[in-house]
Amino acid sequence: MSHRTPQKSQDGFCILIDTLCEGPVPIIRIDDRYLVFDTELEAQKEIADDLMTRLQQFMDGERDFDDAMTVEEYIVPVTVHPDGVIVDEAGNRFDPKVDW
Repeated sequence: MSHRTPQKSQDGFCILIDTLCEGPVPIIRIDDRYLVFDTELEAQKEIADDLMTRLQQFMDGERDFDDAMTVEEYIVPVTVHPDGVIVDEAGNRFDPKVDW
């Protein structure tokens, strides 16, 4: 996983979710940068880990079943440019500085 700005363009993978207002957006941030995974497998494991947490919350009575089972996140290949801008395969650009 990487959240440093590369000296040259680097490929990786982001976990995105579709939002009504902004369209697809990366969902994991470290400090003020989106998290880019080095491999698709790392990103898949992150989604699986989150799903296991939600399922445990269902088992503990903290979340309903449908909510626990719904996976809206998806993985896309991205390129991280030296200026920190992330571009996905559809041409969506994600600025490294995130407004909270």
